[in-house]
Amino acid sequence: MEGLSAQLQAAEGAIRLGAFLIIFAGIALWEYFSPRRPLAATRLERWPGNVGLNIVSNLLLRIAVPLLAVDAALYVEQSKVGLLQWLSLPYWVQFIAAIVLLDCVIYWQHVFFHQVPLLWRLHRVHHTDTGFDATTSLRFHPIEILLSMFIKIFFVVLIGAPVAAVILFEVILNGAALFNHGNIQLPDRVDGLLRKLIVTPDMHRVHHSIRPREYNSNFGFNLSIWDRLFRTYRAQPEEGHDRMTIGQREYQTPEARGLLFMLLLPFRK
Repeated sequence: MEGLSAQLQAAEGAIRLGAFLIIFAGIALWEYFSPRRPLAATRLERWPGNVGLNIVSNLLLRIAVPLLAVDAALYVEQSKVGLLQWLSLPYWVQFIAAIVLLDCVIYWQHVFFHQVPLLWRLHRVHHTDTGFDATTSLRFHPIEILLSMFIKIFFVVLIGAPVAAVILFEVILNGAALFNHGNIQLPDRVDGLLRKLIVTPDMHRVHHSIRPREYNSNFGFNLSIWDRLFRTYRAQPEEGHDRMTIGQREYQTPEARGLLFMLLLPFRK
């Protein structure tokens, strides 16, 4: 098993990149042929900034953090540390439990990034996008990406998550973020069924509303159970999806689409 884990760890970058490109292309085509609502600005106006920010974040992550979550998971398996390893559970139980527990961690991380003022200064970069499509899922400040990786590494070790589970979790997390930020049309019945298990675009769009009581709800990225369990679930926006305003009230200008604006926003008064 350790040999296979080492091989997976070595291929992690290629696995994640391949999955990302396939899912992104699929969601982008879906948005083009069946959009949920008109965008506040064109793709040409929004995509360069959002994609550029993601490139800067990933470059900084690779330079500043020598070990990633999957490396921590390989250490967990080799050293037999962490809760799931100490319990000596069957591998399939460790695998499923690790994915569910890490998803819960991401939920609470998201809540804290909204509630702690210093963290919100970083996270509001994500919320200043006046549009809502797949590229919104890429719009995170580099410092937030760094903090998120440190949090992830800590909990991978604490939980004792296996390598394969961490890789699959990362793929699911990235894919779910692209999906639930998608400007895509789903029939109401399909949306209602899906959101009993996972976060749908209509569910997550509420989280990007200009209204504080709405953007402080629906924190889940993948499993929808956490918002229901911890009472942060909001079914629909007050103004409806077609009329709701996306973004932050004080940043509704074209300036907010620029890469430099996004990089400097946390340091503004």
